[in-house]
Amino acid sequence: MTDESYQVTRGFVDVRGGRISYLRAGSGQPLVLLHSLALAAEMWTPLLGDFIDTFEVVAIDLRGHGESSYHGEVFSVEDMANDVRLVLDELDLKRVHILGLSMGGCVAISFAATFPDYVDRLALCDTTAWYGSDAPQAWAVRARTALSRPRLMQIPFQVDRWFGQRFRRVNPRAVSHVVDIFLQTSPEVHAKACFALGAFDNTALLPNITAPTLVVTGEDDDATPPNMGQRLGSEIAGGRFVMAKGLRHFALIESPFVRGAVVQHLRGLEVDEAAVSGQAACCIAYDRYSNSGPEKEAR
Repeated sequence: MTDESYQVTRGFVDVRGGRISYLRAGSGQPLVLLHSLALAAEMWTPLLGDFIDTFEVVAIDLRGHGESSYHGEVFSVEDMANDVRLVLDELDLKRVHILGLSMGGCVAISFAATFPDYVDRLALCDTTAWYGSDAPQAWAVRARTALSRPRLMQIPFQVDRWFGQRFRRVNPRAVSHVVDIFLQTSPEVHAKACFALGAFDNTALLPNITAPTLVVTGEDDDATPPNMGQRLGSEIAGGRFVMAKGLRHFALIESPFVRGAVVQHLRGLEVDEAAVSGQAACCIAYDRYSNSGPEKEAR
């Protein structure tokens, strides 16, 4: 498929007190993409070529992120999962695959546990069902930092958690793409989402997830270490955990092997676990998609 052979459109779904934005591209079995903390659906656009040959992608801006509205209210991970349900209902999508990264993975866990009939297959990347007993205090500190420190001063910490040194050196445009989205995210939304993650604990609901689930965690992920992914793989019926050697929190972006494994899983094929666990790679070409961005389309 050539870079010009598909179109990305933007739509909106009205929810109580605002609206939720989403990007849509491709055709086939619907695949919902859920982004990381303080980012947006735009983080997926350079990766769409890995998915749209097989899937109709619906990448959602979670509450307050990207083009989704926010009016200052406190919200939870469960609220964001319910927003996803409202989008799917509006689009008349009753059965979907879901891929969630980091905070998006938390939302995917909550959604799959609460609305299992919607989910065909599930992929969880560098995420967790619970950040631990000190999570409320640790995330409160992160929230204060989001509010008090200028966005530019937060970048070194974020980039070091997201990407390994080699990836940052070889793919500066890929890093800049993510950084630009982070800089546009409201500090208030960032802080509220931090509190939501600090309060998040869906460990007791993991047995409710019925979808075949692939869990991938970067070996060097300091944000959600491999033991968190391992727990997901063991406590979700039909779950499978793979550790991605030498990768950090955004292993899915760093490695085409990770993305390939996710696509294999979502297609119902056997996952090449050795390729994921044995080879770190950083060869994403962000220049593939240099168009002016998605067209806005009310739906």
